[in-house]
Amino acid sequence: MASYRLSVSTISRSAGRSATAAAAYRAAARVHDARTGEVHDYTRKGGVLHSEIIVPAEAPEWARDREALWNAAEISETRRNSTVARDFVVSLPAELSAAQRRSLALTLGSEISTRHHCAVEVAVHKPGRGGDDRNFHAHLLCSTRRLRAEGFQEKTRELDERKSGEIDYWRERWAHLQNERLKAHGHAERVDHRSLKDQGIDREPTTHLGPAVSGMQRRGVETEVGARIQAEAQARLERAAELGRLERESAAIGQSILVLDGDIRSALQARDAQQRSTTPDRTAARDPDAARSAARERWLEYREGKGTGEDKGAEPTRGKDKGRDTPDDDFSL
Repeated sequence: MASYRLSVSTISRSAGRSATAAAAYRAAARVHDARTGEVHDYTRKGGVLHSEIIVPAEAPEWARDREALWNAAEISETRRNSTVARDFVVSLPAELSAAQRRSLALTLGSEISTRHHCAVEVAVHKPGRGGDDRNFHAHLLCSTRRLRAEGFQEKTRELDERKSGEIDYWRERWAHLQNERLKAHGHAERVDHRSLKDQGIDREPTTHLGPAVSGMQRRGVETEVGARIQAEAQARLERAAELGRLERESAAIGQSILVLDGDIRSALQARDAQQRSTTPDRTAARDPDAARSAARERWLEYREGKGTGEDKGAEPTRGKDKGRDTPDDDFSL
C-alpha cells in the first residue's frame, strides 16, 4: 500500500508567522511584505519542483501575482493574532511520474479553490536530501478568506471546525483522487485515508518529524522535538512489551485455573465415591427395617459358622429365656 498523508495547519500571527513568508518559503521565491517592510528571500532554497497559483474564475487579475496575492491576504486581516493562511500538506505517490504528480496536486488545489472559493498556491517538493527518496509531497497554501471580484471577503470558517466535516471530506477525497490516478496509470498500489485502527491494522502509526527537525538530525544536531518523538516511540515499544507480558501471564493464569479446576473436580468425585461407599450404614441407621434385615443376615452367618472373625468371637443375641437361642421369627434388636 502506498503512503497516505493529508494534514492541515494554520499560519497565524500569534505564532510570529505571515502569509508572505510562508508563500516565499514554499515556492522558493522572494516576497516583499508591504505591512512589515520585511523581504522574505528563499530563492536559494532547493527542492521545489513546481509552484502555481489557482484562484476562482471571477478573481481580479492581480490575484495571480504571488506578492500581490499574499500581501492582500495580510492586509485583509487587522488583528494581531489573526490566522492569515492555511496549509494543506499532502504526500504524492512515488509510483507516478513527475508530470503525473504535478497534475494530481493541481487537481486537488483546483477542487479546494472551487469548493471554498479561496486562493490556493500549490508547491510541489521533491524528497529532502538524506531522507526517504519516495517522499514527494506538496504544500497547498490557502487564503482564509473567500476571494471575489472585489477582493478578499468573508472567512472560510467551515475549515476551522473539525465538526463541520470538511477536513474529513478532504481526507477521503484525496485518497480517492490518488487511487483514481494510480489505477489509470496501471499501478496496483492504493492508499487509505482511514486510521490504522479503522483499517484493522494492529501497529503504531509513524510520526512525521518535519523538514526542519529531519534536517537537523541528519546533521547530527539533537533537537527537543526529535528527542520527544524518540522518547514517545520508546514508550510505545515499552507499553507494547508490557502488554505482551501481561497477555502471556494472563494465558498462564488461565491455564492454571483450568488445571486447578480439574483437580477440584477430581477431589469432589473422590469425596462423592467415598460417601457412596458409606451410605448403606447411614441408610440402615435411618431405616429400622433395613437395619433389622442387615442384623438378621449377620446372625444367620454367625449361626452357620460363616461370619467374619469379628462375628465369631461375639455372643449371640438372646431372647427373654436365658440359655435358649432366639428363633428367627422372634429376632429383634
